[in-house]
Amino acid sequence: MTASLAPQLLIGLIAVALLFDFLNGLHDAANSIATIVSTRVLKPQYAVLWAAFFNFIAFLFFGLHVAETLGTGIIDPGIVDPHVIFAALTGAIVWNLITWWAAIPSSSSHALIGGLVGAGLAKAGIGALEWSGLTKTILAIFLSPMIGFVLALVLIVIVAWCSARSTPFMVDSAFRILQFGSASLYSLGHGGNDAQKTMGIIAILLYSQGYGGDHFHVPLWVVLACQAAMALGTLMGGWRIVRTMGSRITHLNPMQGFCAETGGALTLFAATALGVPVSTTHTITGAIVGVGSARRLSAVRWNIASSIVVAWIITIPAAATVAALVYWLVPIFH
Repeated sequence: MTASLAPQLLIGLIAVALLFDFLNGLHDAANSIATIVSTRVLKPQYAVLWAAFFNFIAFLFFGLHVAETLGTGIIDPGIVDPHVIFAALTGAIVWNLITWWAAIPSSSSHALIGGLVGAGLAKAGIGALEWSGLTKTILAIFLSPMIGFVLALVLIVIVAWCSARSTPFMVDSAFRILQFGSASLYSLGHGGNDAQKTMGIIAILLYSQGYGGDHFHVPLWVVLACQAAMALGTLMGGWRIVRTMGSRITHLNPMQGFCAETGGALTLFAATALGVPVSTTHTITGAIVGVGSARRLSAVRWNIASSIVVAWIITIPAAATVAALVYWLVPIFH
């Protein structure tokens, strides 16, 4: 491969990728802070600082398996060019903005995957898809909320049993402190899984233009830039979605918030270790529904939860459609 794209266009594309990462942090800030805000353990302005810090340092704790999956495991690396990357990012950004404006906690991760799929199909047809990586990603759409649900449900049963002889005041006080730890773990998992998706996009772009050497890899400056962009987005908050995640699905107390965050964090840690680009939105929503169901099924506002599920289902095809249209209609890289 040889470098054929003008440096200013390459820099512009990297900037668009980092804009997506910023919007990912903005859009998904609710995932990291909704429970700790809704339980009134931290005020929103302090919660976003807390989450942003752990978003940024996540690269110190995880490998880059998710970045490798996004870079080489969704569409054939051989068909990747600047036009494909631009269309994929635009499809993801447009869908993120639509769902942010509508206060729908959809998945930024699957918007990006949908964008890659749409742009790849527009360029090379069905042969562009890497089915091994795409299949495990689609399976994760269904498995991650289920795993988050089960882990949170199990945790709350265990915690409730262990706390049976304690007064409500003691339980509430203890879990207000413990929620600092669970929120930190969830923000680490969020930064570790989500920021890597943009790392993969930038790295494959550099590789396609001959800047990556003979083998695909993620340069350190890309890692730091993506973690910083996501942390900054989280710092700006996603207040429209916080209310949906934190209170409209079910009411949470500190013990339930701790169990939801811990169940979600464990799911994200496992997925990141396996290189599976899961949705943090799916994961925490499943965990929140799990803790609500432990109290009683009627404690969950199922109409809100079902509308979120609909958004999950349509995210990949919607982002793919926008990306394909952009690829066909915007000839800037032809």
